[in-house]
Amino acid sequence: MKISLNNKEESMAGESISVRELLTLMKFTFPLIIVKINGRLIKKEDYERIFIGDGDRVEAIHLMSGG
Repeated sequence: MKISLNNKEESMAGESISVRELLTLMKFTFPLIIVKINGRLIKKEDYERIFIGDGDRVEAIHLMSGG
């Protein structure tokens, strides 16, 4: 399948992947991260049960704070 991840095309095996699997695969381990699929915000507690499919647009945004 092909998805857009942070405005970059990515190819992945299979027909779908969970949000959690994608974050692990891409080594996105930053503690504060926001995930959107096709513009829809995904709650952290739903990462295991929400699946990304072919053609989906995914945004994984790392939040940083500082001063």
